[in-house]
Amino acid sequence: MDGRPVTVQRAGRIEDGACRHLLVWRAGPGWRMVSSGVLGGGLGEREWVLNAQVRAGYGRLDPDAHLAELAAAQGLVGPGVGLMTAAEVDACTWAEDGGVTAVVTTGIGVPTWAAAPAPDEPSTPVYVPGTINVLAVVPAAVADAGLVNLLATATEAKVQALLEAGRDCSGTPSDAVCVAVRSPVPGEPVDPFGGPRSHWGARLARAVRAAVFEGAVLDRERRAEYDGPPLHPATVPGCELADALGS
Repeated sequence: MDGRPVTVQRAGRIEDGACRHLLVWRAGPGWRMVSSGVLGGGLGEREWVLNAQVRAGYGRLDPDAHLAELAAAQGLVGPGVGLMTAAEVDACTWAEDGGVTAVVTTGIGVPTWAAAPAPDEPSTPVYVPGTINVLAVVPAAVADAGLVNLLATATEAKVQALLEAGRDCSGTPSDAVCVAVRSPVPGEPVDPFGGPRSHWGARLARAVRAAVFEGAVLDRERRAEYDGPPLHPATVPGCELADALGS
């Protein structure tokens, strides 16, 4: 596993007239996660993470139910986290630092700053495939407050990477993040901290920063002549990968 505590699988399914890919981390029991994901968001015990690519202009109003359907089709059971993106999940990037692994899918179709002036009138922007989804895995037990702090640290590192990559933004309007830590074991110590200078927070920040930076650079290169993610009408053998990070 090249020092990684995670193995991310890739699979395909036919949806909206084309084969669309998704990434799955089958974590299993013993993990506690905090996430902004539309499915399984919040904080609690989770056993898997799914990141699904959907079509540009995705219009379903029940993305949580959609993600639950995709999870069931992958044989995922128990509580988990579901993320989605219109960006190309095949182009995911990852980085490892001191046992912490960050896996990122990057699509900066709609770069934006978190705080922006309120528009005078609502508008319907032209849809461009995007979303930056971050999964960070910490192989240690961390207290709930520290876990929330790790999520904030991951977001700070994402913004740092975007600025270092020359992107004038703090992200996109649809970014999501999931941070996983080991569930505490009775009698064993739990790390209370997750800030960027803490033991695990510093490692997480470096891993997220490296993965997002690489993803942002590659995203810009793809968009130089971009007409959307490559599509094919049927699932082919190459769609399935047992280890998408090791390919």
